[in-house]
Amino acid sequence: MKLLAGIAIMAWTLPVFGNSLATPPDLPPTASVRQWIEQDPAVQEARTAQRAAGHTAAMIAASPNEWTASLAAQRRSFQGGGPTSNEWHVQLERPIRINGKAGLDQQLGEVERVIAQARVGEAIQESARALLDLWIDGLTALQAQKLLKEQETFAQANLRAVEKRKKAGDASALDISVAATDFADAQRQANTAASTLEKVRAKLRIRYPGAQLPAKLLSDPIPLSDMESQWQERVLEAADPLHIAQAQLHKAKLTASRASADRVPDPTVGVFAASEAFRNERIVGISISIPFGGTYRNERMRQSLQEVEVARAAVGRQRRDLQSGVAETYANATGNFARWQLAKQAAAATAESARLIQRAYSLGEADMQSLLLVRRQFLDASRAALEARAEALRANYRLLIDAHQIWDLAPE
Repeated sequence: MKLLAGIAIMAWTLPVFGNSLATPPDLPPTASVRQWIEQDPAVQEARTAQRAAGHTAAMIAASPNEWTASLAAQRRSFQGGGPTSNEWHVQLERPIRINGKAGLDQQLGEVERVIAQARVGEAIQESARALLDLWIDGLTALQAQKLLKEQETFAQANLRAVEKRKKAGDASALDISVAATDFADAQRQANTAASTLEKVRAKLRIRYPGAQLPAKLLSDPIPLSDMESQWQERVLEAADPLHIAQAQLHKAKLTASRASADRVPDPTVGVFAASEAFRNERIVGISISIPFGGTYRNERMRQSLQEVEVARAAVGRQRRDLQSGVAETYANATGNFARWQLAKQAAAATAESARLIQRAYSLGEADMQSLLLVRRQFLDASRAALEARAEALRANYRLLIDAHQIWDLAPE
């Protein structure tokens, strides 16, 4: 029973740094994390899209307006006979952006770059969240495996002790059956815990090549020192999804301004040269053509104005979603911390009960069923404490990730 008591009162002294920029001791170092995250296909996809956005921005700034060359040849003949005149006409023309459209296109191109960079940041943050979940799941599974392996060892020792007592005439066949059943159940649970650990390791290894779980126990969570409102402010300031929505709103406004400016059509300006009348006439000139704006351009402008309102609503929705997520994570951190404290106290109490029942059983004052019942109660309390510990730490670290306060998550 010293083993049970030791498990119940075990205290891990590694600190959790709250909102410090230092990496908490439960988590891998920043250099390793950034290397693993950059190998994530989702992040690589966002990086490639960012490079493509650079070309998109250059295209928008340059506009699709290009020089157009035209060449015409003709033969002029006259009634009544006579020689024919070989003539030609060549022209070079291009639409010219007016009414501030070139500047607006330049700004639209820059917005494309901003959105692409924010999407990289969003991919990095989502990858960091996934890494955190796998890491905490792995350390939790590692600790659960240790706990259940110790329970298996205890159940096996208990079975051997009962078999010896049976030979000495101090235990019944029922006691051996109960102890054997308990040992088999302990083996099953230990095997399940080992399988769970291997699954997490496989997921971690596949998504983040090179990542390996350390042989360490989860540290004790500590209560959050800052108010929820402070975490709301930090997370909203760092939230790439909100940055994307805000950039989309800016893009919608610029697009509306561009549609309004486009109500004044762009003229097409050109120069031309021609040869006529048996090459006796040389013609050089300039040309300009201006389309007349109509219903299409007006409706395009009205559509753009409505799209601005859609983008504005999307910013508000994204902000509320983030606020809701922070509130939920904060509640998880505080609630699971309190639950962990209660479960830890329950594990310590049941460990003491198990010690007393073990002593009573050795003196013949308690039966096997009572001993195993108390030990199961201790195991349930220890599992609950481990789960609450893991979830409290997960919520704490999730806040740090969402606020970009660990792992240097800001996109380059």
